[in-house]
Parts: sequence; C-alpha cells; structure tokens
Amino acid sequence: MEIQFLGAAQTVTGSMHLVKTPEANVLLECGLFQGRRRESRERNESLPFRARDVDVCVLSHAHIDHCGLLPMLVKSGFRGPIYCTPATRDLCAAMLEDSAMIQAHDARYLNRKIEREELDSELIEPLYDLDDVVKTLGQMIGVPYHRRTPIAKGVELTFLDAGHVLGSAVVVLDVDDVGAERRVVFTGDLGRSHMPILRDPEVPSGASFLISESTYGDRLHGPIERMDDELAETLTRTVDRGGKVIIPSFALERAQEVVYALKRLKRAGRMPEVPVYVDSPLTVKVTDIFKAHPDCYDAETRRELAGADSPFEFEGLTYVQSVEESKRITHSSDPCVVISASGMCESGRVLHHLKAGIGSPDNTVMIVGWQAQHTLGRRLVEGRMRVKIFGLERERRCDVKVLNGFSAHADKDDLVAFAEAVRDAGPLTRVALVHGDPVPQRSLKEALEERGFPDVRVPAFRDEIRV
Repeated sequence: MEIQFLGAAQTVTGSMHLVKTPEANVLLECGLFQGRRRESRERNESLPFRARDVDVCVLSHAHIDHCGLLPMLVKSGFRGPIYCTPATRDLCAAMLEDSAMIQAHDARYLNRKIEREELDSELIEPLYDLDDVVKTLGQMIGVPYHRRTPIAKGVELTFLDAGHVLGSAVVVLDVDDVGAERRVVFTGDLGRSHMPILRDPEVPSGASFLISESTYGDRLHGPIERMDDELAETLTRTVDRGGKVIIPSFALERAQEVVYALKRLKRAGRMPEVPVYVDSPLTVKVTDIFKAHPDCYDAETRRELAGADSPFEFEGLTYVQSVEESKRITHSSDPCVVISASGMCESGRVLHHLKAGIGSPDNTVMIVGWQAQHTLGRRLVEGRMRVKIFGLERERRCDVKVLNGFSAHADKDDLVAFAEAVRDAGPLTRVALVHGDPVPQRSLKEALEERGFPDVRVPAFRDEIRV
C-alpha cells in the first residue's frame, strides 16, 4: 500500500491524498486550492490523476478546501461513491451550490473585463456548474460515526468525531495489505478540546500510519475566556467611537461560533446595545443545517436546544437574506456588528462591507480565522495600508483586530497530544504531516521527534510513501 500526496502538501489548501491499496484506489478528499487567482485557476482546472482510476472517495468534512473539487472529480469521469457523515453531506449541498454560483458570477465579471480588453486573458469557464453539484450529491453516502463500513475490496471505513466543524470526522481505514491488516488514520482537520458547541476529538486505536494536519503546528491558542475578553473589548471600543465591527467569517462553523460567543457576552451584560447582522445567505442555510443535527453537539449545547434556547439566536440578531437589506446595512453609518462571508475576504457580501468601511478610522475589521497566503484577508492581517477590493486599490484607515482564539484547528500542543494518544492506543510508528505551511510543519515535526516518534515525514506535492 502506498499513499500519494496530491494537495495540501506543504501548503494549507486543496486537500487531496490518494491511498493505493492492492485492490483499490481510495481518494481522501478533493479540495479546492485557494490563493492567487491565476495560480488557483491553474491548480484547480485539472486534477493531478485520472478520475476514472479512483474507485471510491472519502471526505472528512465540508470545508471548501476539502470538498470544493468533488464536482470537478465527478465531471471528469469519477462514478464511484463518496463517503462522509450525514451532516457533512447536508452541508455539502449548501457549500457546493454556493461555490458553483460564485464561480459563475466570477466568470461573468471577468469575461466582461476581458471583452472590454481590461484583462489580457482567454474567456473564463466555471470549473463546474449546478448540474455537476447535483450529480456529486447523488454519489454521496452518509455514514454515521463509529459504524465500520466496507467501501471497496479489502478496505473498511470508520468515522470518528474530529471536533472541528459540524459532521467533521477522523477517517479510519482498515486495509487488507496482502494478508496483513494496516490501519491508516487521517485527521482531516482536527478540532480543539473543551470548545463550545461540538464534542472533543476522538482518538482511534490500532493505527499503524497517521496522516495529520499541521495548520497551527508552531503556535498555541489562548484560553476561550481570553477570547471573550478581547471580543468584548473590541466591540466596546469600536461602538464607543461610533463605528462598525465587520467580521469576515467562514459560513461553516466560524460564523456559528462567533454568534454563540456574542450570545455569551450578551448574557453576561458585556455586549454593547447594537444590532448584529449575519449577512450571508450561505451562513443562514448552514445555520439551519446546524439546527437539524443536534447529534453532533456537546452535552451543554444539546441542553440549550432542549430548553428551546437556541445557541444561534438572541435579541438584536438578524439573519439577512435579501440583497436590498444587505445594501441598506452597507450604506448605513450607524454602529453595528456585521458577520459576513467569505472568511478570507475573497468573495461574497463581505467585500461590499469592506469597500464601504475600510476607509473609516471609526471601524474595525475583526479577523477570526486562518487566512491563506495571497488572499485579501492575509493582507489585512499583515497590516497593509493599501489593499485591492474589486480590483481597485484602497487606503485602509480602519483598525484590524486578529482573534486567533476562534480557531477551530488544534494548536501545536493539541496536535502533539493527539499523535501521542494515537501512539499509546496502537502500534503507530510513522506520521505524515499535511495541510500546513512549511514553518508550522517544521516546528511540529521537531516536536514529535523530540517525543520519540521515529519517522515523521513532510511530503511534498506528488510524493509517495509506502505504508
């Protein structure tokens, strides 16, 4: 058995790994690469393998950098099943439909510029359309946590809770490798322990090979209490000077966590009396899916739901659907909090809020998630004073506040502890680090080696490792 690393190899986005067993080819995820527009297009418009050579695909969760090229896989000729948890399948229906609509919108916008000779490029075609998304959903099969399921000849799958986002899973593959059973464990994206809403990550036993994410392999997250303090201080300071707080947020998980944090502050009397708007149709859809899957929640959140006290509702909170209402909020100068997608500020309604608000020193842009290189969100985190929005360079006069405490990714200590727990529960000897930039990966590799892991690899694109 060999594993080939075809995405998220020494980078964070575009998760894609091919497990080649003696009897089948199992693709772990098929994610969208995110970064510079031209590079992303080149990476995403062709798959680094023949789609018809893949027998089965397994998806850990519904973030677009893990599932976003599944319709491209189907469009290219893949006809096999795609296994994921039931919540992940429901979320993919919303996430992939939104991705197709964004691509169609971007293609129309860029093609108009090309036709006016404002861009030197051939006409753009979307990677896939809504028909491709529908076909993809028809091939997705929901498998509950802890149910061992045969998925190909000589391969059985079990999902454990990864605690990262709703429905996220640690993937466990039991493979008949010429008479010897090998257990390959893939973290997907690993969540943090003791966080609100979701359960803690589960540790598999009997693993012989671990593929681990490494996004925050070189840093530690602060305690959640500090995150609430920073959130309250930022809100109060901005509202006191008459400004808006604009929060670019991923529609899946991060927006719900931010809403829940604001509700905690409101309960404690620490929330300024200003309206809060969730201005993202996708976030509204995703939040409805959250409400339909209490089986994924921790005990505290389930108790709140049982008491008819939704974690995702409070007085003063409005979920915005219409374009007209979104424009009204954008053009209003009244203090408020706006939570809007996309989380890396590359598309969606948040760009309109940033365009209108980035030039005012009264406002604050609050960054609550990981920002890939070469995205607008990363440029804001880097403190750049001039940034491009809708193709035009604009002066940034607003504050930028980064709250890393909202991260749904395990930090360095969490990742090391998980690897050690997997080793304690089985004969684990080999680890491969994926889904991380080189500096965090190097730091995590050194930390694992210091703790006695004899074989820690950081595979590059197209590298293969024999299990």
